[in-house]
Amino acid sequence: MKHIILPAILLSAPTAALAEAPGDGPSIIVTGTGLSLPPGTPAYGSVVIDRQRLQDSASGRIESVLGDVAGFQQFRRSDSRSANPSAQGATLRALGGNASSRTLLLLDGVPLADPFFGYIPFSALVPDRLSVVRVTRGGGIGAFGAGAVAGTIELASATRDQLPGFAASAFYGSRESTELSASITPDLGSGYVSLSGRWDKGDGFQTTPKAQRVAATVPAAYEGWSTSLRAVAPISATSELQFRATLFQDDRTLRFAGADSMSQGQDASIRYINRGRWQVDALAYIQARNFANMVMSSSTFRKSLDQRNTPSTGLGGKIELRPPVGADHLLRIGVDTRFASGDMFEDAYNANIAANPVAFRRHAGGEQTTTGIFAEDDWTLGNLVLTGGVRADRWSIRDGFYRQVNATTGAATASAFADRADWEVSGRVGALYRASDAIALRGAAYSGFRLPTLNELYRPFVVFPITTQANDALTPEKLKGAEIGIDLTPAPGVTLSATTFYNRLDDAIANVTLTATTRQRRNVQAVVAKGVELTAAAALGDLRLSASYAYSHSSVRAPGAAFDGLTPAQSPRHAASATIAYSPAQGPTLSTTLRYVAKQYEDDLQSDVLPDALTLDAIARLPLGHGVTVVARGENLFDKAVVTRNAGGSMDLGTPRTLWIGISFAR
Repeated sequence: MKHIILPAILLSAPTAALAEAPGDGPSIIVTGTGLSLPPGTPAYGSVVIDRQRLQDSASGRIESVLGDVAGFQQFRRSDSRSANPSAQGATLRALGGNASSRTLLLLDGVPLADPFFGYIPFSALVPDRLSVVRVTRGGGIGAFGAGAVAGTIELASATRDQLPGFAASAFYGSRESTELSASITPDLGSGYVSLSGRWDKGDGFQTTPKAQRVAATVPAAYEGWSTSLRAVAPISATSELQFRATLFQDDRTLRFAGADSMSQGQDASIRYINRGRWQVDALAYIQARNFANMVMSSSTFRKSLDQRNTPSTGLGGKIELRPPVGADHLLRIGVDTRFASGDMFEDAYNANIAANPVAFRRHAGGEQTTTGIFAEDDWTLGNLVLTGGVRADRWSIRDGFYRQVNATTGAATASAFADRADWEVSGRVGALYRASDAIALRGAAYSGFRLPTLNELYRPFVVFPITTQANDALTPEKLKGAEIGIDLTPAPGVTLSATTFYNRLDDAIANVTLTATTRQRRNVQAVVAKGVELTAAAALGDLRLSASYAYSHSSVRAPGAAFDGLTPAQSPRHAASATIAYSPAQGPTLSTTLRYVAKQYEDDLQSDVLPDALTLDAIARLPLGHGVTVVARGENLFDKAVVTRNAGGSMDLGTPRTLWIGISFAR
């Protein structure tokens, strides 16, 4: 359950350990982690979610656990069972709702955002496969810094000592829901291999309020699976190779019969780590993704749009070096690159004709590349740590196009968009001063940028009755921000943290209202967010407490526009989370989590309100011996009606009360 600020976790951060065996020389204990955290990392005020809390999720979904960090939000309040996959972008600090992720999310150093849409495939991220999550709410990061305009979420895979040789679980839940998972982790020489998989399926709940249901309304049924292979092999006493491959598919039905979506992916990466005198972190990855979505008319309930095929590819890598420059300095230098390409194939149907013929066939796509060089140094001066870094990125957007063919007449229209390229320079500086064992002061300033995704540039979409147009002229978003904070340890096992921040996102990409039924993606002058973040945690024997609160006052700067000065869409002013867990070494355990999100607005004109929501989750475990445990889980125990979409009164709801009972085994 432990959910604490970074300074209290640094000393126990997982790293590879060297052991000296008599007469045998040094040997490595392979853990499959990356390089150790630089000493200046706490200056940026990260929050850590540990493995125990990751395993105590009532929903079994990583996006629910991330909600422990107040200020984390997806574009909508739905989780990965009832949201459209393409809307699952992540952001922090109320910088404005966007279906593309403004937060850089990494798994073992690999960016996970979809190459075409920019959304995060949350359903493929199983909490049991992870060791720790570090959330940095400020913008900018060294390697793979492009995209970190609303913070960074770093996920690390579970280490060998955290993985049992064999584990399995089976759950049955409300509305005929089923969840099965298993993993096997044998040692292989001095390394290990871990193979895991999960499958879940459910009839789903009614996302449509009862008063708005029609004959075509159906529950949000879902079925998904993922499997992951990870191997870690030592090369020498200080170096190792890490390999990962993940396959996943997710099928969902949303609102109306026939409104089916599918997302799938095949990802692979290889990583070389050397923890010797010259430390090296070298990484290469490939991603193959696809997405399909059927849109049904809400008046005739016939097909209106078939987004039948959206293949995309992501390629990238990085090399980071840490040369030996003395005990007081930790220097990081390196280069990283990312390439994304994708195509959208869709058919628009005439839903007003009973035969439901195809009216238009459309094809759009393009490519983009970002290559950056970076350098960062942490300088330790007694109780003071100074940190600073700079990076320069060369980006390009090219081969963009949009074609439409009239299915009846064969008449075609086509647009080929101009190639673009430029440089972006960004950086960050920070300071950490440990005034005593109980008090640490920190401050940081940073900048960053995010390219518009191929989806934002070239693909229009419809969520009835609103049509949102693409915009090939979008420019990169650019963030500048600063923050100061204090970390307190007033007693053993007790940590408190407070941060005040100011972030300005220039050229923010927003869905701008043009008419009652039309929006377009446009750059607005800026979104300004300022606020306070509070975090607390306490370990009192077998009882553990944690809490997080974020107050974010954000507004849009758009002189002359109707939404100038208003709160950006999907941006709550208050968010809070609190967890209480009783977890003795032996016997039953219980963890409960209370979350609150204030009201927010669906649109930029603040005409459609999403009311506030207070939810309670819980999970209880009863060990039976021999590795067998009975587990009960409950989501939204208050059965709060959580409004996730409101378009002129047409609403969707989030997960209602959901109960689970299951059994797990680990040896």
